[in-house]
Amino acid sequence: MAKDFNANEFHAILRRMPETSDTAGGAEPSLEEQIAAYQREFQDLDPQVEQVVSALQRLNRRMNVAYGRQTATLGMSNAEWEVLKALVVSGAPYRLGPGELAKRLGLTPAAMTHRIDRMAAEGLVNRERDENNRVRVIVELTHEGREKWLEAMRMASVFEEDLLQDLDGEERRILGAVLTRLLRRVEETQPDAEGRLSDLD
Repeated sequence: MAKDFNANEFHAILRRMPETSDTAGGAEPSLEEQIAAYQREFQDLDPQVEQVVSALQRLNRRMNVAYGRQTATLGMSNAEWEVLKALVVSGAPYRLGPGELAKRLGLTPAAMTHRIDRMAAEGLVNRERDENNRVRVIVELTHEGREKWLEAMRMASVFEEDLLQDLDGEERRILGAVLTRLLRRVEETQPDAEGRLSDLD
């Protein structure tokens, strides 16, 4: 039987995960210093809640930077990676309409068109007319695009295993279960926040 979630265990996991400074010389305050400053200015703050939220925010920021560096070595951006991922997740033959892609990525149609134009010029995707509806355009993953996606996945797997190296199997299970619960809560309470509203890259 699966072990029940224990809040104290989750906080212990957060404390064990390494924290690195974003800037040289440690310009950014530590998590503990930030929480103490918040409590000084806002006495109603729950330090346990703030520890979880701030740790997630910092982890997300650092992970995005790391992924961005990896995709940059492959000659593409995180934004382009998101398109490749959406096409791969859709399954063979890895084809979606621009409107469906825009919806999945939380982009405006104009931003999606701009991104597809750039990726088509780079050979990562093809843009073709739907055989059943010549007015409709289909975006299809190319062989080069799939190879770029696979290489990015290999690089990410190494980074992610290194990130979690201090957690044993049970701790990983607990962390995964808790984060999934938080994600479901946000999805239920903020159903319109699944993506970005404009192209920020």
